Amino acid sequence: MPKGYLQFVLHAHLPYVRHPEYERFLEERWFFEGVTDTYIPLIKFLDQLRDEGTPFKLTLSISPTLANMMEDRLLQERYLQHLDLSLRLTQREIDRTRHWPEMNALACMYHRLFQEARDVFTRCGNRLLSVFRQYADSGNLEIITCAATHGFLPGLAPEPTAVRAQIFSAIREHERLFGGRPKGMWLPECGYYPGLDALLAEAGIRYFFVDSHGIEHADPRPLSGVYAPLYCPSGVAAFGRCPATSRLVWSHKIGYPADPSYREYHRDIGYDLEQGYLHEFQYAPGVRSHTGIKYHRITGPTNDKQLYNPDRGRETAQRHASDFVHRCRDQIARLGSRMPFPGVIVSPYDAELFGHWWFEGPQWLYFVLRQVAASGDELALCTPSEYLGQYPVQQKATPAASTWGHNGYNEHWINNKTSAQWRPLHEAAVRMKQTVEKALGAASPLTPNPSPSRGRGEPDAGAALRDRVLRQAGRELLLAQASDWPFIITDGTTEQYARRRVEDHINRFHYLLNEHDAKQIDEQKLGALEYMDAIFPELDYKVFAERVTGDE
Repeated sequence: MPKGYLQFVLHAHLPYVRHPEYERFLEERWFFEGVTDTYIPLIKFLDQLRDEGTPFKLTLSISPTLANMMEDRLLQERYLQHLDLSLRLTQREIDRTRHWPEMNALACMYHRLFQEARDVFTRCGNRLLSVFRQYADSGNLEIITCAATHGFLPGLAPEPTAVRAQIFSAIREHERLFGGRPKGMWLPECGYYPGLDALLAEAGIRYFFVDSHGIEHADPRPLSGVYAPLYCPSGVAAFGRCPATSRLVWSHKIGYPADPSYREYHRDIGYDLEQGYLHEFQYAPGVRSHTGIKYHRITGPTNDKQLYNPDRGRETAQRHASDFVHRCRDQIARLGSRMPFPGVIVSPYDAELFGHWWFEGPQWLYFVLRQVAASGDELALCTPSEYLGQYPVQQKATPAASTWGHNGYNEHWINNKTSAQWRPLHEAAVRMKQTVEKALGAASPLTPNPSPSRGRGEPDAGAALRDRVLRQAGRELLLAQASDWPFIITDGTTEQYARRRVEDHINRFHYLLNEHDAKQIDEQKLGALEYMDAIFPELDYKVFAERVTGDE
């Protein structure tokens, strides 16, 4: 039996960025970069571990918004176009840098990486989820879900049906995409408040994750700290983030990614080279953006950067992996003297940290998994379900309200910059609840405009149209609730875009319910909204009622 366990949890999420109304849209690059920089490199290293016969266990949270984008045919086609554009740019860079051998070698490296990304993507039929599902079927991955659109649940809590809809809609999507109900749920931003676990239990969720202070400040005080899960009053288990392993990877000052040998993320040719040279590769005319081609390493705190050396970066990643595993073994050894059963080190991270922000991150993860597999009985990898199955008797306590945001609570999402958006969200959630409950009670059909003739035996067109309107209104409300928008507004990065997204979805929501209340709707406009915001094709609008009905 291992002396202790290491639990890697990667949270894969991106906001829903799909704009079919434009030929090219700048924010869609978020998705393209995530696929190229993070998800495909993760698949490549998992394939390498499998081919080497190295046993490994990972927990992967895939948000329903990201999963829907991965399955979307329009985005799949646009991603291939993005890769073709990147390949043309790297070929141009190979020609431009032919007189600088070190930089030319890096241009060739990027050309190879973009080509490999295209090969991986097309080999799985453009469906990355199918690869992750294969690793879940083999027992290497435990795939869990997240709230439907990554809604910040503590902020939505004033209207409980909003929280319920986020949770139950996510589970329905997970069943549709992965063929079974998820065992665990990643709470967006690790946002927990007492009582939330009761909704998770009602939904059939067995466990979730909180930041370290959510466990440390639990009532009663936990005997094993963050190194063992707690059972909430509802019976759902809460795992706490290990602060030591988090700092090693997250900190931009003392963490591994700050090493001067690693590639510098912010230094990109999209900002270094002339606009005319990059014109055909820009997603918005005159707007500079990352291309993914970065020639420099971190070097130091100044703007004077030296060229990146991939071999040196790889060696540093291997050294840091050894240091990480060594520290985990030491921690487990210290826990052994004061715990009656093996402890677990829970290390959750945003998946996009690996590869996108930290170029060598997937390599580092590969080396860590290999070294843990070779560590014998000192340390073993596990998933949350496996740990609960082996050690089902745990302390019962209520975690403290917490997030993993700045200062550990809600201020990154609820503050002076974002306060104006919360009341409209709460009012819309109340209106959706009342409308759905009234519709379920009265089942009053809508009249299409113009009204088509209907023969005997044909389905009730009015009832079908009502269902379409309420489903689309639900989609718009869920999209408006995404935690990404207040996060972006607080950070001030693409603030105008985030504010517009909230306003657009709320306006579309009220337009649909106004038409619903009038018992008439323009089917052409409804169809346009269904095409633009085409998320959750099997959304059950009944989840917005006071209690879930139907097959939920």
